[in-house]
Amino acid sequence: MKAERNKTIDLSVEEGAEYLKQCIHVSENADLNSIIDKTIHGDTFEVLKKLPNQFIDLLIVDPPYNLNKDFHGNKFKQTSDEFYAEYTRGWIELCKPLLKPNASVYVCCDWISSCVIGLELKKHFKIQNRITWQREKGRGAKSNWKNGMEDIWFCTLSDDYTFNVEDVKIRRRVVAPYKKDGEPKDWEETEEGNFRNTYPSNFWDDISIPYWSMAENTAHPTQKSEKLLAKLILASSNKGDVVFDPFLGSGSTSVTAKKLERHFCGIEQNEQYCVWIQKRLEMAETDKSIQGYTDGVFWERNTSSIQKTKTKK
Repeated sequence: MKAERNKTIDLSVEEGAEYLKQCIHVSENADLNSIIDKTIHGDTFEVLKKLPNQFIDLLIVDPPYNLNKDFHGNKFKQTSDEFYAEYTRGWIELCKPLLKPNASVYVCCDWISSCVIGLELKKHFKIQNRITWQREKGRGAKSNWKNGMEDIWFCTLSDDYTFNVEDVKIRRRVVAPYKKDGEPKDWEETEEGNFRNTYPSNFWDDISIPYWSMAENTAHPTQKSEKLLAKLILASSNKGDVVFDPFLGSGSTSVTAKKLERHFCGIEQNEQYCVWIQKRLEMAETDKSIQGYTDGVFWERNTSSIQKTKTKK
């Protein structure tokens, strides 16, 4: 029995049989209308060969890191850098023809796989930046530094790409507020405190890993938060664009895209995860909220209780 406040989505394949039926299979070359806003159940490397060219506005990839990991029966084994580079080349070469000319690409990785993935991406794309985000939890290490960071490579096909910087500002507390002529300069005075909306850097320290009391949480071992995905989606796509994820996992990319009024499509081979994806998509029909993102502003970690600000007169 779960605790009353435990919102983790962990229904079994048997319990979620109706959700699994909502996923589609691609047995031959598919057109856009047949895959849009769908979860494709199948092997990524086989499905990618059957998808239409140049339909993706934003590609978000969270591949298995080069670590030993059990994804509910689908095991990924750590291998050599050379073999992992070949694995990375495989999905890059299959995804690249599916991208629109002005598409953007984000690829998640840990510090071990980051160097390998970065070198492969550089062969195919223009690397615009490398984002590093801070994990606020993780296992301690007695003989090494605790691993508290992950990377996201930001790439494009050309210098023509979408970047909506005004949509991804972060709200930070102002410790030493400066006034000009008695009025706040570049900050806002509110009943909850003093805040400034700042432009984002490539270091993110405001991300929370989904945990048991969050409605978005699943039993997936490497789930990314909707807040993290929202930053990528808002910055590098527009409403109505197509966001695609070839390693969908717990479904955070599709769910967040739906909440932000983008079209989505993704591939997942694990039946268990397909069930959770469809459950989350159903939940997104009535709940568009994204924890840590309110009124068009990203809040610092642990400030989610502040929902709205009222400027003092």
